[in-house]
Amino acid sequence: MPLTNRFAELLPQITQWRRDIHAHPEILFDTQRTSALVAEKLRAFGCDEVVEGLGRTGVVGLIHGRATGSGRVVGLRADMDALPIREATGLEHASTVPDAMHACGHDGHTAMLLGAAQYLAETRNFDGTVAVIFQPAEEGGGGGREMVEDGMMERFGIQEVYGMHNWPGIPTGEFAIRPGPFFAATDIFEITIEGKGGHAAKPQDAIDSTVVASHVVLALQSIASRNVDPVEQVVVSVTSFETSSTAFNVLPQSVTLKGTVRSLTPQVQDLAQDRLHRIAEQTALAFGAAARIDYTRNYPVMVNETDSTRFAADVARQVAGGCAEAPLIMGGEDFAFMLEARPGAYILVGNGDTAPVHHPEYDFNDEAIPAGCSWWVQLAEQRMPLG
Repeated sequence: MPLTNRFAELLPQITQWRRDIHAHPEILFDTQRTSALVAEKLRAFGCDEVVEGLGRTGVVGLIHGRATGSGRVVGLRADMDALPIREATGLEHASTVPDAMHACGHDGHTAMLLGAAQYLAETRNFDGTVAVIFQPAEEGGGGGREMVEDGMMERFGIQEVYGMHNWPGIPTGEFAIRPGPFFAATDIFEITIEGKGGHAAKPQDAIDSTVVASHVVLALQSIASRNVDPVEQVVVSVTSFETSSTAFNVLPQSVTLKGTVRSLTPQVQDLAQDRLHRIAEQTALAFGAAARIDYTRNYPVMVNETDSTRFAADVARQVAGGCAEAPLIMGGEDFAFMLEARPGAYILVGNGDTAPVHHPEYDFNDEAIPAGCSWWVQLAEQRMPLG
């Protein structure tokens, strides 16, 4: 029986897991309930080893094949955390936790990898070991980095690693992927403009930090338009403008700007960081103010290794009949840390015509489960075929 048909039979069970996780979202590293549920199921499936507490609340299950002579170990990774968003779906399985919801589909990723783990533990039709990786804190916490820094790759001998994300706008159960840079580096910054506060009716006696900050916001857009090669990709977005006073008649002493820089190469990342510092400092100086900058490199560029991408796409074609070329994505993905540590690839599976991710009306499309589970299983079996 084709795998997609087998998982179509298992769909009600896996859907129930997914909706239970959806109803009980947990943010960043606080995935205690989800992690415990994952570990319990992996043990029930008969995984050869289940380790908890990696990257604080991450879980890894090891499944040995019928043979292990190849010595190969392939990692399959799903993320578990939710977002601090108030859900607006009105569904029966909607979040029961105030101001938290699975608005990015990590509930679906976790459920699909659990379904694949159950099948792999039952059949073991491969020569080697599968490491199923359940990661916390993808949404800004760097859980992937923490699992790598905890020595996960070395401890379990993982040689290559693969990840998957659902994607609204791609037909349900279809796939898309691209080699090389795929998701952007996600730097964050905070710029504090320090002026001289005063009465709004006497601007000549003040240094208006709101005017200075406004010039900085506009000037930062020249990084993309006038500093970076037009064939390269960079996004500089100021997302918060906070004054030290909210009164109608006060010129505030200071303004704090927050935002993000997205890039796809180290060279552009370096250039954007340098220009941001220069623009903020020199613009402030021109007005007699001062700028203090806190710049953090958050997630690196996520880069798909070429051969692994080709293999992942071939498996997707066998599951879905095709695999499209994915666009460059300026969003971030902390699977980048795992791909820095080991070769591998990251693929998109279609969520259909749904609300976008990070939207209060988003919900993972359960009809994508058979395709996602089948891709995980076939990837493991074909990467480590029995002789």
